[in-house]
Amino acid sequence: MVGDARPSGVRAGGCRGAVGSRTSSRALRPPLPPLSSLFVLFLAAPCAWAAGYKTCPKVKPDMLNVHLVPHTHDDVGWLKTVDQYFYGIYNNIQPAGVQYILDSVISSLLANPTRRFIYVEIAFFSRWWRQQTNATQKIVRELVRQGRLEFANGGWVMNDEATTHYGAIIDQMTLGLRFLEETFGSDGRPRVAWHIDPFGHSREQASLFAQMGFDGFFFGRLDYQDKKVRKKTLQMEQVWRASTSLKPPTADLFTSVLPNMYNPPEGLCWDMLCADKPVVEDTRSPEYNAKELVRYFLKLATDQGKLYRTKHTVMTMGSDFQYENANTWFKNLDKLIQLVNAQQANGIRVNVLYSTPACYLWELNKANLSWSVKKDDFFPYADGPYMFWTGYFSSRPALKRYERLSYNFLQVCNQLEALAGPAANVGPYGSGDSAPLNEAMAVLQHHDAVSGTSRQHVANDYARQLSEGWRPCEVLMSNALAHLSGLKEDFAFCRKLNISICPLTQTAERFQVIVYNPLGRKVDWMVRLPVSKHVYLVRDPGGKIVPSDVVTIPSSDSQELLFSALVPAVGFSIYSVSQMPNQRPQKSWSRDLVIQNEYLRARFDPNTGLLMELENLEQNLLLPVRQAFYWYNASTGNNLSSQASGAYIFRPNQNKPLFVSHWAQTHLVKASLVQEVHQNFSAWCSQVVRLYPRQRHLELEWTVGPIPVGDGWGKEVISRFDTALATRGLFYTDSNGREILERRRNYRPTWKLNQTEPVAGNYYPVNSRIYITDGNMQLTVLTDRSQGGSSLRDGSLELMVHRRLLKDDARGVGEPLNKEGSGLWVRGRHLVLLDKKETAAARHRLQAEMEVLAPQVVLAQGGGARYRLEKAPRTQFSGLRRELPPSVRLLTLARWGPETLLLRLEHQFAVGEDSGRNLSSPVTLDLTNLFSAFTITNLRETTLAANQLLAYASRLQWTTDKGPTPHPSPSRPVSATITLQPMEIRTFLASVQWEEDG
Repeated sequence: MVGDARPSGVRAGGCRGAVGSRTSSRALRPPLPPLSSLFVLFLAAPCAWAAGYKTCPKVKPDMLNVHLVPHTHDDVGWLKTVDQYFYGIYNNIQPAGVQYILDSVISSLLANPTRRFIYVEIAFFSRWWRQQTNATQKIVRELVRQGRLEFANGGWVMNDEATTHYGAIIDQMTLGLRFLEETFGSDGRPRVAWHIDPFGHSREQASLFAQMGFDGFFFGRLDYQDKKVRKKTLQMEQVWRASTSLKPPTADLFTSVLPNMYNPPEGLCWDMLCADKPVVEDTRSPEYNAKELVRYFLKLATDQGKLYRTKHTVMTMGSDFQYENANTWFKNLDKLIQLVNAQQANGIRVNVLYSTPACYLWELNKANLSWSVKKDDFFPYADGPYMFWTGYFSSRPALKRYERLSYNFLQVCNQLEALAGPAANVGPYGSGDSAPLNEAMAVLQHHDAVSGTSRQHVANDYARQLSEGWRPCEVLMSNALAHLSGLKEDFAFCRKLNISICPLTQTAERFQVIVYNPLGRKVDWMVRLPVSKHVYLVRDPGGKIVPSDVVTIPSSDSQELLFSALVPAVGFSIYSVSQMPNQRPQKSWSRDLVIQNEYLRARFDPNTGLLMELENLEQNLLLPVRQAFYWYNASTGNNLSSQASGAYIFRPNQNKPLFVSHWAQTHLVKASLVQEVHQNFSAWCSQVVRLYPRQRHLELEWTVGPIPVGDGWGKEVISRFDTALATRGLFYTDSNGREILERRRNYRPTWKLNQTEPVAGNYYPVNSRIYITDGNMQLTVLTDRSQGGSSLRDGSLELMVHRRLLKDDARGVGEPLNKEGSGLWVRGRHLVLLDKKETAAARHRLQAEMEVLAPQVVLAQGGGARYRLEKAPRTQFSGLRRELPPSVRLLTLARWGPETLLLRLEHQFAVGEDSGRNLSSPVTLDLTNLFSAFTITNLRETTLAANQLLAYASRLQWTTDKGPTPHPSPSRPVSATITLQPMEIRTFLASVQWEEDG
């Protein structure tokens, strides 16, 4: 166990009778004495007890106990939009109305005190809750207190695990769990994670769940070959060791594979959407089936029980949007339980009961068995031969980028709200609010949202929610910037800079550029703005002229202004720009196809125009590398399988991709602040390869689309890098933007793979980076969104950038991935790094951090009035009194309450990534006077999702076959000087007082 204060463990049976009083949202805000010096208070839990398990039903230890789990799986958008699902609109598309499900379930629970139900999606539940009367809310609170209505997972959504960034996962879980804590107190706190529908499972997701305090993790989907092996070896349940850096059991999570995905057993679906026969126990009826049903159920339960190791087995009784008429389910389950249990009098050793995943888990824990350990992940997922769910890693790339951009924007919004305090929410620009974007971003993490697996009109609605969330954040940021800078400017946010459109900079003779940096260290960042055909003068915050360039874009003959901005940590710099009269920018073309700066040189083949060589001048590394675009012809089915490529499934028609073009038409642009090679491969594929001064990576900005499908062929477009590196079948991908996993071609670590798709079966999710190495040199590619990637031959690395398909893949969406409109045209960036293997981590870790938390540009005309007459304006500001060390990331700085902030600090290096700079060593930080805009008066450390004080948090302990696991360290008082171990995230609620002048 690492750190100063960690959750204490609890063994089954320990202090079982110690039941605390029901807590409310105030549980996280206990009255504490004022502190003269900053101090973090931790109280050792007097006795660890199995909170949340006290209401579990009694079982019969000498029998096979069948835990029936009534549930509904409510997608937060898929075939219908979030609102259409909630209100039950367009039932011709899919019969589903979440408001009626919850109405009906509550009524049915009241009819029989033994009935239980679990609910998961807080995006829906919170909306329903707000519409209820006080009387209904009181009833629901009592059902939750009694454990008859139990929440599982508790996130705003059930997030995807392949295409989500860990920061966004934490945010959406925090939002949902906070609602439950504030509404129901500890009674409503979920004890288990419940990811029954995501299409593969990441190791980082399990690590995050463990750090949030969950006792166990249940999921439904895993590879069909993997499941077959697990059934045979009784490994459907095990302990997942989800980090190679965090010391066990910090990231250990008991994991259970559900027997029937998340559906009821065949023949036992009693929802109004199902066609199975109800239980008929009247012997006089010609439809009488009770005896046969009991016989069938007993065989089913016995057979299923043989696949698991304890005297307990679980059956999921529900599915997508079921229980709209809950009575049909519960009435039949009541009968089933009564009829089966009546057979105990005849010597049948089976006991059936209403239960929940948490209560089932509690019984497994009490069994005191030793469990096997898993250390890899559950990607890629296939549900049959030729059926690999690796297409969604890249589906809807425009939405994937918008989501990642929105995460960046939300973090800036959150930080400015925290730095400016109440002045950010109410000010000269109106009412600012971060909540709408926070909720929209949470919705986007749903496993049919950022994954790209919804219908088109639903994807449009996801984008609408993000767009509408940006607006109140823009108001908030304007209020905050005015407060912090001392000037009330007419702030402008140019959302179309990716396509070089910004009316203010393209028309104004003078303007101001406010660059905000959300990182904990100062940045030197190249600003690019579309301008008119003039030369410009740029001044820094001190009024000093800084170098600038105006470059002409060959493809459009438009101009962009470039200058380098130095921006302090968690702060801003204001630059002023003015036109120089009667001057025109000079075009700068060159023929020699080489671009270089002080660190890198890139050479291009003069005959083909393709990249052919990359040289790291600083480390004296030279790597021949060819980069080009290719496309796979999407399968529509063949004699081996009818499986087609679609939104979920990637299945190329042949293993060898086709060139988009063997050569590129090139233009070389060389200016003092940038060198670029513009490559045009075809009418629908182009790229700009660029280098800025002082930049240690090569930037490839690709533009793909509209992909032509007039030939009747769906196409899946990749960018591929080919080298001579001897990589021995290995490559490496990140897990949700965090820890790195080794991948081996045509191999799975825990079972012998029968590979049916040599391309799709080797694709993995790439959230932020992929790399190959020969042990000496390492070639890393960073992405600006989630994509699918692989290394299909030694020395090669590829990423899928766009897909357009003409056939549905028969996984339920019922629509080909053939978007009309603007999403056909996609632009993105790959950052290429060439390093020595031992120093590569420092480069890719810090550059990936800059990618996901990039500086935010805000524009103004200039000449605004003073915010306060008595305060002089300032053109530069830092929210930190001292920079954070490079290994520390400020993961979260956000408002939590009127005088409370949420603060997360993380060590962003893994064990063994020192890079010669001790970057993997523990880091000690003093939080005293760290921030300049406010003073921290009190700190309380919490679990990762901020819904439990860490001192009171406890998790079930599990014994593994890897030997004894160290017990968690006891909680003890520590000062405001905190230590972060590699890959550790620490979360605090900070009481603060804002400085008068911000």
